Amino acid sequence: MSSKVFQIELSVKQQALLQRQLEAGHYDTVDDVFSDALRALDERGAVYDDFLRAKVKASLANKKPSIPAKEVFQRLEARHARRMKAAKRGA
Repeated sequence: MSSKVFQIELSVKQQALLQRQLEAGHYDTVDDVFSDALRALDERGAVYDDFLRAKVKASLANKKPSIPAKEVFQRLEARHARRMKAAKRGA
């Protein structure tokens, strides 16, 4: 496996977090901390992708007829108008 050097700047808060992880013995090296952090970031992205795929799949499987965008916006505008009217009465 080849390596590439990256130069990064850490905030004071990030430095303290990194130091705490090392001092607590959770990791032996800074490289270990970053490797685990990148792995966790990758896993989080995969979980989010799976979540979105499931939502799309469920949406496509839904047999209810879709609502045209024009109708959705009309409903939202009417709702907003009612709220604005109610807010003026309460002012």
